[in-house]
Amino acid sequence: MSEGTESRTAPPGPRAAPDAAPGSPSDPVPPDAAADAYLRRRALRAGSAGPLLLTGLGVAYVVSGDFSGWNFGLAEGGFGGLAIAALLMGVMYTCLVFALAELAAVLPTAGGGYGFARKALGPWGGFMTGTAILIEYVLAPAAIVIFIGDYVESLELFGLTSGWPVYLACFAVFLGIHLWGVGEALRFSLVVTAVAVAALLIFAVGALTEFSAGSLNDIPVDSGSFGANSWLPFGIMGIWAAFPFGMWFFLGVEGVPLAAEETRDPSRTLPRAMAWAMGILLLLAVLTFITAAGARGSAAVQDAGNPLVEALQPDGEATALSRFVNYAGLAGLVASFFSLIYAGSRQLFALSRAGYLPRALSLTSRRKAPYLGLLVPGTLGFALAAGTGDGARMLNVAVFGATISYALMALSHLVLRRREPGLPRPYRTPGGAATSSVALVLALSALVATFLVDKWAAVIAGCVYVVALGYFALYSRHRLVAAAPEEEFAALAEAEAELERSTVRET
Repeated sequence: MSEGTESRTAPPGPRAAPDAAPGSPSDPVPPDAAADAYLRRRALRAGSAGPLLLTGLGVAYVVSGDFSGWNFGLAEGGFGGLAIAALLMGVMYTCLVFALAELAAVLPTAGGGYGFARKALGPWGGFMTGTAILIEYVLAPAAIVIFIGDYVESLELFGLTSGWPVYLACFAVFLGIHLWGVGEALRFSLVVTAVAVAALLIFAVGALTEFSAGSLNDIPVDSGSFGANSWLPFGIMGIWAAFPFGMWFFLGVEGVPLAAEETRDPSRTLPRAMAWAMGILLLLAVLTFITAAGARGSAAVQDAGNPLVEALQPDGEATALSRFVNYAGLAGLVASFFSLIYAGSRQLFALSRAGYLPRALSLTSRRKAPYLGLLVPGTLGFALAAGTGDGARMLNVAVFGATISYALMALSHLVLRRREPGLPRPYRTPGGAATSSVALVLALSALVATFLVDKWAAVIAGCVYVVALGYFALYSRHRLVAAAPEEEFAALAEAEAELERSTVRET
């Protein structure tokens, strides 16, 4: 039996009643029946996802980034700068995924990264990590739905000249599918993702017919930049400034563990699915980046909203292939939008169930869907999209939150490896602590790089972070729910550690 299972079947300490305020010394110890009733009202549909659906989910989180967004890094670092940045970010995500695969096998709950940090870094570390992940997964769908609206307008679909009806339709339809059930939602996501991946492969084949190595480094050199040359037109600093755009090839894949409680045999399935998803994303990143820049030239695609389409139109005239890729880009955006809604709802669900956020947000419907966890961030996302229309800045805010969470999750792996070397691990990270150390250093470097790209996005994310931490410090940390899986797991570990200390003192 895994340690995560032990923590749920034999929890240490008191459990919280549905309406109790856990942590208050005046509260009586509630019976197990009350805690069980609390969790029954917050249960997800177990066993809905297997390896294929989870691999598709991991790719779906990210695939829209292959169609657009990454190319703006060419304006920061040129082809060579973005290539090095993407390589380093690929290393960071690969190391992080291996570390998270181990943690997911140890603690397979819907909390994902928050649960891992809660175990390693305590309630404050858990909340800081969960908040950073929420910033990423609430802002990213709002940004992507704006891009969907832009695509619909550019393709002259439905005769729309304004984006907000598209935003409303996307949130309404796709939230409805999620409310229908997780199995249906993940199957829909898999189909749309398969279409987008197939389109990327077809694009790469078509772009290779126009490929020229000389087109890769055609951006003019900035002679005032240190170390500038034709491959690094903006010098050494251009590599660092391109980090956030190198992330767009992989941003979101770390969210696969959020499906743990809805997965069949999560200790085995999650590591396998995460590895497959990361391998597919690495391949797509190499193919997309090199063929797009080499077909038309880095200078031509660096500022394009749809760089793949631009790469296929050397004379500015649309072709059958460019039209196909244009429509497929819409499929890629839909896949990422749809899956990121899922990720945000599960992170919100886990934080709410444990009392870090208002508990009502974790209530589930008869179909075991966290309906408020879907509707509340969906409403907020629609309001942000319709009210600002600034998808690029929202994505930069999401990247800022993501880099904080990466650093904290990598640190959590290091802490648990050092503090609890004997913890049962059905899957072990290749390279161990060295792997998560690489992820930690690169995540901190990417965090600093966000200030080089968009200082206001970093400030906005920081303000949201401060407000959230204030809420936790003044209110929710006194009302945590001991019956939540992540809290039980941490309490069990603390009880075992205390037992070991008592044994040492007695001997």
